Amino acid sequence: MTSKKRQLALGVFLTRHGHHPGAWRQPESIHSGRPDFAHWAHMVKTAERGKLDTAFFADFAGMAGDSTKGIERRHAFLEFEPLTLAAGLAAVTSKIGLVATVNTNFDTPYALARRFASLDHLSGGRIGWNIVSSLAPGAANSFGVDPSFSHEDRYARAGEFVDLARRLWDSWEDDAFENADRESGVYLNPHDVHPVHHKGRYYDLDSVLDIARPIQGHPVFAQAGNSEVGRDFAAKYAEMIYAAAQFIEEAHAFYDDVKGRVTKFGRDPDHLKVMPGLSFAIGRTRQEAQDKFDALEAAVDFRGELNLMGQDMTGYDLDGQLPDLPEPANGKGRWKQLTALARRENLTIRQLFLRFNAVRGHRVVIGTAVDVADQIEDWFVKGAVDGFNLIPPVLPTSLDEFVDEVVPELQRRGLFRTDYEGTTLREHLNIPRPENQNRQLAPAAPVLESVA
Repeated sequence: MTSKKRQLALGVFLTRHGHHPGAWRQPESIHSGRPDFAHWAHMVKTAERGKLDTAFFADFAGMAGDSTKGIERRHAFLEFEPLTLAAGLAAVTSKIGLVATVNTNFDTPYALARRFASLDHLSGGRIGWNIVSSLAPGAANSFGVDPSFSHEDRYARAGEFVDLARRLWDSWEDDAFENADRESGVYLNPHDVHPVHHKGRYYDLDSVLDIARPIQGHPVFAQAGNSEVGRDFAAKYAEMIYAAAQFIEEAHAFYDDVKGRVTKFGRDPDHLKVMPGLSFAIGRTRQEAQDKFDALEAAVDFRGELNLMGQDMTGYDLDGQLPDLPEPANGKGRWKQLTALARRENLTIRQLFLRFNAVRGHRVVIGTAVDVADQIEDWFVKGAVDGFNLIPPVLPTSLDEFVDEVVPELQRRGLFRTDYEGTTLREHLNIPRPENQNRQLAPAAPVLESVA
């Protein structure tokens, strides 16, 4: 891959109403909670119009039967299944990458490899996999899986899962299906197929994938782990990492730490894009932007059940200090960030909810388009990030504002592309296409004679 000038990477994390818990009550937010593909298509086309690298779709699957307490006031993430949505969006877009979340606890390597390979071909090489291994009780109950796996076991299992998926994608050579010879009657070269025989700690598998190797070789891997185990997992596997940092010092420390770990696994640090979340409120003036953000904050309803990063805070004094609570099984890294922020700035539970839980620990910039661009440029130029995963507070309007006002400012500064230069997500991110790991082991192709 040719060397390029370092360029900002930008993605957007899309939800139905927006990320702020007060978003659904704003007049500009879509009113209905019913599935609406046209709404999602509009948002992803807007992101593609802004030349963004990716549109990202999370998955909050698995609502336990007893988790509906307080649901009447809670903006629930009840959305399309991500891979199904990505397939539909691939048909109405042509350039933007589509990153779908799939949890390794609720799938199998063969089934996942088959679907992602199909999607990579359907999209023309634009699919990415956000690898998740969290195991919330509600999800475990919904899928009927054993919830007793430890944090370390879940990551170990996910590692074996990813290794198997990669081997399955490599079970065919890139051109295996392009050399059919009508005259000889030979459709495939037997040396182009590499069966997978695996007996491991978590999986036993004996298979060949029943679809050609993906256009990108493998989908682009994304990951969001912030714990020690999660950082090592990202350093070994991820090509995009969704981090969280409210201050540049945090961002720099995370960036240097993860990039340093990458070399332990024989990888190039430039092949991992560190992209913290960035929320924003944009106005023609800073006061207008602040007024927009204040309207969101005022719309947050604190009645009923209150969940703070997985911890039930119901019954605690919202205007009191955060008590000492046990570390949750999921989101360990984010919980450490939250408690550190609470202690450092002496924040109340209410302030923490508005400051941290509303945007899950990500940076919030309130100001003009120039102010937002200044913040992005500062962190990027100082080497604290490779780019950002945008967290629009209200959709679709916040994304429209970013694309129409901030993107042109970044382009004027020479930080962001004015047009896509390639067709695949790997080309957008300037990360290499992986070679088939069987290539160096493959024997020479036999001479095939015509059949009389």
